Amino acid sequence: MRQVTAGAILLALMAFSTPARADGMTVPIAYLHQQVERPPVLSDLDPVPADDGIAGATLGREDDATTGRFLGQDYRLTVREVPVGGDLLAAAREALAGSRLLVVDAPAADLLKVADLPEARDALLFNVGAPDDGLRGADCRANLLHTIPSLGMRADALAQFLLVRGWTGVALLSGPHPDDQAWAEALRGSVAKFGLSLVDDRPWEFAGDLGRTAQSEIPLLTQGFADHDVLLVADETGDFGRYVLFNTWQPRPVGGSEGIVPVAWSPVLENWGASQLQSRFADLAGRPMRPRDYAAWAALRSIGEAVTRTGSADPATLRAYMLGPEFELDGFKGRPLSFRDWDGQLRQPIAVVQPRAMIAMAPFEQFLHQVNDLDTLGRDRPESGCAAFAGP
Repeated sequence: MRQVTAGAILLALMAFSTPARADGMTVPIAYLHQQVERPPVLSDLDPVPADDGIAGATLGREDDATTGRFLGQDYRLTVREVPVGGDLLAAAREALAGSRLLVVDAPAADLLKVADLPEARDALLFNVGAPDDGLRGADCRANLLHTIPSLGMRADALAQFLLVRGWTGVALLSGPHPDDQAWAEALRGSVAKFGLSLVDDRPWEFAGDLGRTAQSEIPLLTQGFADHDVLLVADETGDFGRYVLFNTWQPRPVGGSEGIVPVAWSPVLENWGASQLQSRFADLAGRPMRPRDYAAWAALRSIGEAVTRTGSADPATLRAYMLGPEFELDGFKGRPLSFRDWDGQLRQPIAVVQPRAMIAMAPFEQFLHQVNDLDTLGRDRPESGCAAFAGP
C-alpha cells in the first residue's frame, strides 16, 4: 500500500475546507531562469546544482496539483533557460505570451527589465533569485513580489542573534565581488540598526592558495584586528570564507557567509514539518533543498494558495488576495508567511544555522513589533522607499 505523507493529507484537507471551486481551470505558470557566469573561486567543493530553484518550483507545482485535483485546477509549469549572454527579454516575452504568472530567477538589473516590459504590465511576477534591498525600495515594481528574503532580512536575523548572545563587538572581513560587497553593506546596516559596534572593517586582499596555507596565512591576516566578539565574513561567492573558520588569530566565532549563517532554508531544518518537506524534495531532486529552491517552492505555493482561495487565476485578483490580510502560507518554519503590502516581500522567519544543525530561528522574542514581529527583519513600512505599492 502506498504511504500517504502528512503533507498530502494537509493539502487535501485544505482543499476540502475552501469554498472556492473552478472546475476545469488551467493555471499556466512560467519559470524563467537567466544563467549567470560565476567568478572563479579557490575551491569548488559546493557547486551550484543545474536545477537550483527549478526543482523547488517543480515540487511547488506538485503540491499545488494535490489540491488542484479536488478543485478542478490544472497547474502547468513551463521552464525557460536563458544561457549566459542570451536574450532574456525575448524569452520573457515568449513566456508571458503563454502565462501571466511568471517566476523569475535573474540578477536585479535583468529582473527589472523583465518587470518593465509592456507585456508584463498586467502580469504577476515572483522574484526567487535577487536578494537586493533596492528591489524592495526605490526600485520596486508593483507587478513584482519577492519570495526570496532580502539581504537586509538575513542580516537583521544575524544581528538579532548576536545581540541576544551578547556578542556586540563585531569585526567584518569582506570579499571583492559585487555580491560580497552587497552582503557586507547589509551587515553594516544591521549592525548599526541593532546597536552593535563595528570595531573593525577590512577587505579581503589575499590572493594565494589558501588550500595549502590557511593555517599560516589566516592568523597573520587577522592578527591586527581590533578586539572583537565575533568575526563576520562577507563571502557570498564561496571563495575564502571556509578557510577563515578556526584559523583566526583570536579564537572567535565566525558568522555571515560561513559558520553562523542566516538563511531562508537549510537541509538542517527539521521542526514544524520541515523534515517532511525535505524528504519530498530529496525524493524529487535527489539532493538537499537550497534557499533558491525554497523561494521557488514558496512562489508556486503562494500561487496555488491564492488560486484555491479566490477560485481565479487572474493576476490582478491573485495579487490583491496575496497582499491582503487573509493570505497565509504554511512555510514549514513555525509561522504563517504573508506578503508585505508596501513592497511585495514575503514575510518569513530566517533560520540561523551552522553546517550541521539549526542554531535558532529569527525573529527572537526580545524584538517586538506593533503589528507583526516578522517585520523586525528587513525594511519595515516606515523605512521603505517603495512608492509603487499602495498599501493602507
